[in-house]
Amino acid sequence: MSLNDRTDDLLSRNGELTRLPLPGSPLQRRPEKISEVVARAIARDIATQGLPPGAILPPVSEMLQRYRVGRAALREGLRILELHGLITVKPGPSGGAIVAETSSQDFGRMSTLHYQAIGATFEDLLEARMFIEPLMAAMAAREQDGELLSQLRHVADCTRAGMRNDLEYGFYSTEFHAVLANASGNRVLGLFTRSLKDVYSERVPGAPFPVEERQRVVRDHDAILKAIDSGNSRGAERLMRGHMERVADFVSERFPGALDEVVRWH
Repeated sequence: MSLNDRTDDLLSRNGELTRLPLPGSPLQRRPEKISEVVARAIARDIATQGLPPGAILPPVSEMLQRYRVGRAALREGLRILELHGLITVKPGPSGGAIVAETSSQDFGRMSTLHYQAIGATFEDLLEARMFIEPLMAAMAAREQDGELLSQLRHVADCTRAGMRNDLEYGFYSTEFHAVLANASGNRVLGLFTRSLKDVYSERVPGAPFPVEERQRVVRDHDAILKAIDSGNSRGAERLMRGHMERVADFVSERFPGALDEVVRWH
């Protein structure tokens, strides 16, 4: 039985519920604006046609005919996609809508609006990372994606080499976590994990960490990488959990004010 079939069965079981959601039910969807409908249609076409980043969408006249909407609704639909980072719009006679590269930064930026609305703090973000990143390490050890593991080794080497350079260390020490999320083999978890890292790292960067703390981070990363390379998923998960706990302890001690701040939409 499919998920939709199970849902229909639940809603109609014993005649207690109808297939249609009751007023106020969380299953009830709000009416959509035409601009949202056309934005969804454009996004679907980009995905089904496999349009790569940099691909130019059809001209406005063609999209008006294809989607059968007015110019204002199409313009607003494109604006929705641009706001979410799925396209960029180049103005002028030679401009147009261009497919953008999907990024965890855009996904994270969109999420910050909701984080702010519920009062989530940077401590909440760090706690979420403490739960999910050990899982990413375990999945990477099981997945054994050769190309991504090679990238992970490169990032670990660059972190070690740039230990005394604030910018290099700050970039590569956080990039290790991003590449590791990619190596998990799950695109949804990977994107979500990278977005948490992006939002968190913008407020709590790695550069202010003293050299002795950086050395410990490098040792942790090397141990995690060794476990992943050997396919030791339990070891990789355990080591990543210990690493994130040590990071949390250090940040709580050094930057307590930052962790107490509510995540702001940006």
